[in-house]
Amino acid sequence: MQFGLFGGARTKRGAGFEDSQGYDSFIEYVVEADRLGFKQLFMVEHHFTGHGQVSASMTVLAYLASKTKHIRLGTAVVVLPWHNPVLIAEQAATLDLLSGGRVDFGVGKGYRQAEFDGFCIPIAEATERFDEAMEIIRKAAREGYNLLLDQLAQTDQIIRRIKLFREECKSAGRAYDPGMVATARPLQMIHSESERAAAYETRKRVLATIGDLARDKLPDRVEDDTAPLLGTPGEVIARLKELEAGGATNILLVDPNASVNNLRAFAREVMPSFISQRSAAAE
Repeated sequence: MQFGLFGGARTKRGAGFEDSQGYDSFIEYVVEADRLGFKQLFMVEHHFTGHGQVSASMTVLAYLASKTKHIRLGTAVVVLPWHNPVLIAEQAATLDLLSGGRVDFGVGKGYRQAEFDGFCIPIAEATERFDEAMEIIRKAAREGYNLLLDQLAQTDQIIRRIKLFREECKSAGRAYDPGMVATARPLQMIHSESERAAAYETRKRVLATIGDLARDKLPDRVEDDTAPLLGTPGEVIARLKELEAGGATNILLVDPNASVNNLRAFAREVMPSFISQRSAAAE
């Protein structure tokens, strides 16, 4: 099992932060992740939200390419209906060259009505525009798509989707590798029971903000939500073991606070339980 990051720069509402301050802390966060041995960063693209958005993801990733050495840099996703496909293919290829081949180019068709409205693009055209853009991009880049699973899917849903993807690869005659699938998981690690209630409240706020992304019904109680890595280090390790047994071995962490201290705690208290196994297997 390997670990990476998912998300983007964040600011706090009403905190008086400027965009540059949000980027500064996020860059520090990613640089530390690179130093600690995290394998991937997948960055989101959002517009017109006014909060925690990364509008120019390629620009930020290009800067991070010069500040990091090993971590892979991915887009999750570039929303193709908003972009010229030839230009975006050129940007991705240039970024890949600048980073020494560390780019994973993720694309999607978008889902937020307000963002389509902001670009004066009818959301009803999203699928057609996406398909047209992909046809053009595929002429400029190699095929062989991988799979990124969302942060809201429950553990059993993740396992089912990985099984389906593996079966489809077999049907298509494509050799399957676990690294083809990345799974985004919220991280809320606690170290005492006194912190659990606050962690649940944070989870509720996250679901209130992005819960409309869920393709299936979310649990009625946040306590029954199996998507987040929420709990003590031991509980987080147990949840990761369950995912690992189901084939999810490439985990992208979504920290609602994007804290360097949280990152270091995860690297110190959780990662050794998996890295040592991988090293032993290699031997």
